[in-house]
Amino acid sequence: MTAASAGPGLGDPGSGDAPPPSPAEFRRALGMFATGVTVVTGLDDGDPVGFACQSFASVSLEPPLVLFCADHKGRAWPRIRKSGRFCVNVLGEEQVDVCARFGSSNGDKFAGLAWDLSRWGTPVLRDVLLRVHGEVREVHVAGDHDVVIGLVRELEPVHPEQRPMLFFRGRFGVYHDDPATALGPNLWGWGDHWG
Repeated sequence: MTAASAGPGLGDPGSGDAPPPSPAEFRRALGMFATGVTVVTGLDDGDPVGFACQSFASVSLEPPLVLFCADHKGRAWPRIRKSGRFCVNVLGEEQVDVCARFGSSNGDKFAGLAWDLSRWGTPVLRDVLLRVHGEVREVHVAGDHDVVIGLVRELEPVHPEQRPMLFFRGRFGVYHDDPATALGPNLWGWGDHWG
């Protein structure tokens, strides 16, 4: 594709003066990209901590690396970073309550929740699709978030036959026939600070 065929404003030297998108515009547009949903967990002085995270991806096969993004102002991420170890728990589509619990900025996320301690010394959630156990290798500051690169120590499929939880246009799932899947932008996701 050439600059001339790229569309209006693309490749036009004068278009660099346009203001960046507002947070609301950014949220609305990026909401059209469906993502999986995870909960990143860790231990801090023996206390389990965790946060809901949509920004999770594989980075490298050799060595096995993953990344996730966490808010600088979050309560859980600084504590996980200090420990140096984490577990990414990939949620199934039925785990809306778990997502809401860890996506909220309020309360003790583990209060009344059944969980286990992994052999890597991290809390793991039950009934998830997959657990990715890792160690923090690099942290890169990117705006109001950290981009965390982790070395994978173990992959633990738990219920790989389940369907994944997807987040799309502010709701869970791609099809929105069920009003129960709509948490709204201020109840989970963009309304809270992850991490």
